[in-house]
Amino acid sequence: MTLLETRVVPEWVDYNGHMNDAEYARVFSLAVEELMDRIGLDTEGRARHAYTIYTLETHLCYRRETHEGEPLTVDMMLLDQDAKRLHVFFTMHDGEGRELATSEQMLMGMSTESNRPSAFPESVAGHIANLPRPNGDWPVLAGRRIGIRRNGL
Repeated sequence: MTLLETRVVPEWVDYNGHMNDAEYARVFSLAVEELMDRIGLDTEGRARHAYTIYTLETHLCYRRETHEGEPLTVDMMLLDQDAKRLHVFFTMHDGEGRELATSEQMLMGMSTESNRPSAFPESVAGHIANLPRPNGDWPVLAGRRIGIRRNGL
């Protein structure tokens, strides 16, 4: 499911002439906001339900550089969920469909009244049930861990 379409703005470009690493995280954060809107947690929904989503963890993989003015598209799939958490996987592509980066995230539903984790409101859970999921295997970059590979180990 495509969540976001944007372009690399001049403020996102660093001294190397391509989008700064922190800006990839910004684009994925914008995609989370769009996901929230789509599941009924836009500004009005957050107020009505006294509910929001926090990011607990993220794993960002940089695959290719992108430059000022280039179009960006962010797609999303739901890998797993429970009553109050979403395990999501975002993929950023350029205008030619090449993979630029991925972001695997664990998101937590939060009551804004108690500031504690809380189950998704019923209407939000209904929208979540319709989110796209992997067909068969998970994405290759999902579930990776960081480490230096050693010969013979």
